[in-house]
Amino acid sequence: MERQAEQGPLLDCGRHQLDLSAPRVMGILNVTPDSFSDGGNFLRPETALQRARKMVDEGADIIDVGGESTRPGAIPVPLAEELRRIMPVLEVLCPQLPVPVSVDTSKPEVMRAAAQVGVGLLNDINGLRADGALEAAAETGLPVCLMHMLGKPQTMQDDPRYGNVTQEILEFLMQRVAACEAAGIGRQRLLLDPGFGFGKRSVHNYQLLRELDQFVATGLPVLVGMSRKGMVGQATNKPAAERLHGSVAAAVMAATFGARIIRVHDVAATREAMDFVAAVLSGGVAD
Repeated sequence: MERQAEQGPLLDCGRHQLDLSAPRVMGILNVTPDSFSDGGNFLRPETALQRARKMVDEGADIIDVGGESTRPGAIPVPLAEELRRIMPVLEVLCPQLPVPVSVDTSKPEVMRAAAQVGVGLLNDINGLRADGALEAAAETGLPVCLMHMLGKPQTMQDDPRYGNVTQEILEFLMQRVAACEAAGIGRQRLLLDPGFGFGKRSVHNYQLLRELDQFVATGLPVLVGMSRKGMVGQATNKPAAERLHGSVAAAVMAATFGARIIRVHDVAATREAMDFVAAVLSGGVAD
């Protein structure tokens, strides 16, 4: 007989409530032609909806939709093009999925438009640093994930350097938390993402993962995205398409260290791994 999990802290995502008492799986849905792993696969709304439903069936707790590639070296996408790519997909997904939809964007105009069609979370790799982003996020009333990125996608991997990567990124994120609070975005609406792979060498990423508990200790939910990234390839010597096992191992480590949302391409395998982690951390199931 399976033990009933106690309801933990809830993230208010508008139409949906996301229970963060156990690690949750965020499925990645890129509606871009050039994302490093799945670019070009889900550009049409019908195809995107089919993929999103499959991820939900596999156990995704939230679907993250992005219309601009942020891989190293990616070229910025104009506002009109990002809206053209992403809005038809969001308009189809938000009312039809039984889980929250998040939007991966740094543009305040996209945040406002996405909120109007029912998006439940803003996921900003730029930590709401764009002009007007703080104000736009505050207006939506939605939760926000603040991520650290050194530089911009075009140049972030050129020569990233840190004194103490964990300390510097933690300080940056807490400064962004303070900026959010000053703009009227309460802590109950904030999540932190150290930004694995965004202006970090593999050695930096490995240190961040080892010391993830320092981000968890802030009391804010931590979101991580390591799926198929270079830090996995560096350790396993596998191309992006063959990094499933390493990605699941990274997800298990992150969840064990306290991460609450794991952003992944491979939902089914990660869901099984998260269920096991949750069972161990909660005391398991009755025999």
